[in-house]
Amino acid sequence: MEQRAVTVGGQVLSYVDFGGPGPSLVALHGSFGRGSVFARLAADLGDRARVIAPDQRGHGLSPSAGGFGRDEFVSDAVAFLERWGPVVLLGHSLGGITAFQVAARRPDLVRALVIEDVGPELCAPRVPAPVLDVRGWPRSALTREALEEAILTKGIPDASYFLHSAVPDAHGWRFLFDWEQMMAVQQGGVGRWWSDWTATRCPTLVLRGGRSPLFPAEVAAEMLSRPDTRLVEFPTAGHWIHDDEPTAVAHAVAEFLAEEPHWP
Repeated sequence: MEQRAVTVGGQVLSYVDFGGPGPSLVALHGSFGRGSVFARLAADLGDRARVIAPDQRGHGLSPSAGGFGRDEFVSDAVAFLERWGPVVLLGHSLGGITAFQVAARRPDLVRALVIEDVGPELCAPRVPAPVLDVRGWPRSALTREALEEAILTKGIPDASYFLHSAVPDAHGWRFLFDWEQMMAVQQGGVGRWWSDWTATRCPTLVLRGGRSPLFPAEVAAEMLSRPDTRLVEFPTAGHWIHDDEPTAVAHAVAEFLAEEPHWP
């Protein structure tokens, strides 16, 4: 596992290269995340894939540059993928929207898609609360435990995903991201993106958490009308399926990758 950085289109993107001899799989995290959230998946996949996971703008070790709309995230991803050639592109949550939008606009860069717990409809009425209001949330604390407790007091049942982006500094512990910017990141993903979804043509695996508040079953079912799409559901998982069911997710992705010789 190596943390590196590259400048693409004027944006510095830090990324984690988990190494390995397998085909390249680029993984895009969701809001509040960073590339290292895919460490378990990379380990479980072993030599089936070389997982490369960027910290997207404003996340992890990648600074902010400009806005946080769909065009900015898609442009970053396209420029990043141009360095690697055609890849399997995995995206979780907001990263999943970016993934299929990249595939729609630059099909030459995406051999196959894995979309984790997000659909092309992220807005009311089907998704009543697509944005978590994090304005004014704590940015730092003396200890990691205190930072976790401060997040839990906001009504979050599990702070582990946020804590992937918590790091020590001279004054204690702090988050790498800015909460106000994360509001803009989330709001940039709100909408209906069906035209992007139906414009994609590559083989696609869709993963859905049965307890997810952001990916209704009816949206997932409608996505299957697109050719060469399959759905795997994880009934007891929430939105972060790769954390809730890591072994099962790795198995589903590995089975999908094993079918590569039959991809168009």
